[in-house]
Amino acid sequence: QVQLVESGGGLVQAGGSLRLSCAASGRTFGTYIMGWFRQAPGKEREFVAAFTSDRITYYANSVKGRFTISRDNAKDTVYLQMNSLKPEDTAVYYCVSTPGVVRYTAANKFNSWGQGTQVTVSS
Repeated sequence: QVQLVESGGGLVQAGGSLRLSCAASGRTFGTYIMGWFRQAPGKEREFVAAFTSDRITYYANSVKGRFTISRDNAKDTVYLQMNSLKPEDTAVYYCVSTPGVVRYTAANKFNSWGQGTQVTVSS
C-alpha cells in the first residue's frame, strides 16, 4: 500500500479557490491511480477526481470544469485545484490510491486512504 498525507484544506468563501496536496510514500507512485474522494456530514463518501498511471484524468460531474487534478511523479504528490467553490463542496476530502489503470470511482476499489482534510465553503 501507499501512505498518503493530505494538506491544504481550510475555510474559503463561495467563489474562492483552494489547492489540496497529497504526498505519497511507500510504493511505486507512478504505477498507481491517485485520486480524491469527499464526505459531507451525513452523506456517503463520493468520488471527486482521479489521475491514472497512464495520465488519464476523470472527474465527477459535480466538479467538472471547476476542479483540476494533477500529479507530479518526481515529487510523489497529487494535487486538487478547486476553483469556483460552492457551499455544497464543503466536506472532508480524502486522498486515495490503488494500483492499475482502470478508471475506478467506487470507494471500495481504492486500497489506500489519507486521513482527510476539511474544506469549508461559506456562503
